Amino acid sequence: MAETKKLLRSLAGEVQDVPPAWLMRQAGRYLPEYRATRAEAGDFLSLCYNSELAAEVTLQPIRRYGFDAAILFADILLLPQALGADLWFVTGEGPRLSTITGAEGLAPLKGKDDIHEHMAPVYETVRILSRELPKETTLIGFAGAPWTVATYMIAGRGTPDQAPAHKLKAEDRETFDALMELLTASTIEYLSKQVEAGAEVVKIFDSWAGSLKGEDFTRYALEPAKRIIAELKSRHPGLPCIAFPREAGEQYVGFAKATGADCVALDNSVDAGWAAENVQVDGCVQGNMDPKLMVTGGQKLIDETKRIKEAFSKGPHIFNLGHGITPDADPENVTVMLEALRG
Repeated sequence: MAETKKLLRSLAGEVQDVPPAWLMRQAGRYLPEYRATRAEAGDFLSLCYNSELAAEVTLQPIRRYGFDAAILFADILLLPQALGADLWFVTGEGPRLSTITGAEGLAPLKGKDDIHEHMAPVYETVRILSRELPKETTLIGFAGAPWTVATYMIAGRGTPDQAPAHKLKAEDRETFDALMELLTASTIEYLSKQVEAGAEVVKIFDSWAGSLKGEDFTRYALEPAKRIIAELKSRHPGLPCIAFPREAGEQYVGFAKATGADCVALDNSVDAGWAAENVQVDGCVQGNMDPKLMVTGGQKLIDETKRIKEAFSKGPHIFNLGHGITPDADPENVTVMLEALRG
């Protein structure tokens, strides 16, 4: 029964004494059991595409901590690979992709309906999880937002200021817009298939939304999110959607209403008190503890957990970090945080 799931209740607008909790990147290198499974898979991409092992690492933090949600183990850059981009990971440095610097880079890419064969193992992971997760645990599917995925496809890697993407946007708007259109349409198809396979909620990660300003933010962060959410809700009535326009700052205000998102995830650069007054007025918020506290721990971790819980206590809230948990986090600090939250 959906209404027994704490996360779905918050997404439906219910205010709970103890908010549901999960962590971005909760299946990750801070956990010894994850490191063992990743070693078994061979490398990161092999783990993403091995349905049994990807399901296993998704389940590990649920077994250990009893989080209220599990998020599918995958990567936002699987979509560009499914579209035909080259993708590989450099140990210690992160992802590398073939680059798009003009129209000739777009030409070889596949269409939105041609990604599913490549993504079949991901959908299978979702099916396994929908069978194996505890009945009270919500399954979250996800994708990267078009702007964020585009920044990687244009630069060929993560960049501190997304300068290559801003440059293409300024100098060759036609190619840039065509890439954004392809990514928006493909993201709809990808997330829809995750829902068909058993995802109960979807989350759109716009990790680099904060580098878009003014009209660009509206056009390339807000509008794609609005379109993706509207189409998914039209195909899957009642589907809850979480949007995460990271480092949007003041632009968090009104984002839920403008996009149709059921919840806005907040990074830790905004104050919880401010967000409660300005963002939570429109519905559920998720966040927003500093991931550094999962490394340092101590009394400050306990105090901050309680402060955030209290700040958001008058409206629907999902407890989470403001960004992914880092590989150097102490697994014991997660237990400390949950004890402080659940009291």
